[in-house]
Amino acid sequence: MISTGILFVHAPGVNGRCYHAGMNRTLPFDRPEIHGHSAGPDVYTVSRLNREARVLLEAEFRMIWIEGEISNLSRPSSGHWYFSLKDESTQVRCAMFRNRNRFLKLQPEDGMHVLLRARVGLYEPRGEFQLVVEHLEGAGEGALRRAFDALKAKLETEGLFAEEYKKVLPVVPHRVGIVTSPTGAALRDVLKILKRRFPAAAVLVYPVPVQGKEARRAIATMLRLASQRRDCDVLILARGGGSIEDLWAFNEESVARAIFACEIPIVTGVGHETDVTIADFVADVRAPTPSGAAELVVPDRLEYQRTIEIRRRRLAGLVRHKMQTLSERTQWTRRRLAILHPGVGLRQKLQRVDELGTRFITATRHRLRHLQARFERTRSALHRGSPAAGLAELKRHCESIGTRLDVATRDKLVRVGGRLRLTQRALFAIDPQATLERGYSILTRTGSNEILRDASTVAVGELLDARLVSGRLRTRVEEVLTKK
Repeated sequence: MISTGILFVHAPGVNGRCYHAGMNRTLPFDRPEIHGHSAGPDVYTVSRLNREARVLLEAEFRMIWIEGEISNLSRPSSGHWYFSLKDESTQVRCAMFRNRNRFLKLQPEDGMHVLLRARVGLYEPRGEFQLVVEHLEGAGEGALRRAFDALKAKLETEGLFAEEYKKVLPVVPHRVGIVTSPTGAALRDVLKILKRRFPAAAVLVYPVPVQGKEARRAIATMLRLASQRRDCDVLILARGGGSIEDLWAFNEESVARAIFACEIPIVTGVGHETDVTIADFVADVRAPTPSGAAELVVPDRLEYQRTIEIRRRRLAGLVRHKMQTLSERTQWTRRRLAILHPGVGLRQKLQRVDELGTRFITATRHRLRHLQARFERTRSALHRGSPAAGLAELKRHCESIGTRLDVATRDKLVRVGGRLRLTQRALFAIDPQATLERGYSILTRTGSNEILRDASTVAVGELLDARLVSGRLRTRVEEVLTKK
């Protein structure tokens, strides 16, 4: 039991407050009304006293660290722990409930010197002052824990834990490096997982001690060596479980800075799932165990094969679709070329010329028949109404007109035939195939369809393709001669 100090109850009307002399603070309370009158003292029950004392203690002492020796340890079937924590002159009762003590690796015993993190409270049913323990560790671990927290705060301030500096793990590493003890169980676990999941990945072991005075220097040196050699695509920094002292090499500043400076992505698998080290914060990826680290750095072989098969099928489908699209485009281009081919236009123009010639001949014959009929009518009229001499003159005139008409017709036919031949020659002159048949060639740059028209655009030594009427030639330019 601890003395709860002296409680003074002030008379009603003096702020209506209860003053706790030991804690130097006041608490408001509701004064009871007796028979409708406000006069009379505020009488506490024991339950109320213990409750308000507990509130005062919990408000004043929130979460504290306290060190001492365990005695009178009790472990009832409920799973809770009850014990006393004492020093040279006094002791205090402690309770650590099951939801907290089940995470501890340390098993407390009477006489053990420990460091606690606890809340100060009061067990109301018995009015006992006690500590409700949240965390318990060996007293020696307390100094290590404070050193751990100090180094963590320092490195975090410097940005060694920042996500922007984390490197991405390779999807399929060709070689995996393992920095660990060559005789430890962690190495066997990692090798077993790597062989099962992805046996194609080569493994390179960087042997180091993972415990003891030389461990931190050896680990930092080996990480720097691995970073310089770049023999691996990813590194696993691994160690089996142990106490905080056993894992302390992975809480050293030199090791943390070596991890941060390493150019190769690093996955840490140190201790068990509940163990957290400074190396885990600096590493690019943290795994709960060495086996977990092995599973993170390599893909699952079977899953990888399934992924490859799915992508192969998808690629085959895309290729088939692309080939079908290209085939349709080729057919469309072929039809388009058939429509736009110069020969098509030439045939249409030749047909038009034939049509015009036929129409011209038909019109000329019609005109001749019309003139002949007119002539006959005129001759008949003259024969009927003119003297014989006039008839002879008119006959000669008609013969002259007929002669001129024949001449004009033949001249017209000659001119139309000449225009027709000129049109045919012009059409033949612009036909690319005819140009090639006359001994000319078409020069293009090798690798492109650009037709060369100016010698100054060609460089000496450049490869050119020459298209002939039959086949192609590839030639190299020896000299460029430009028109002066």
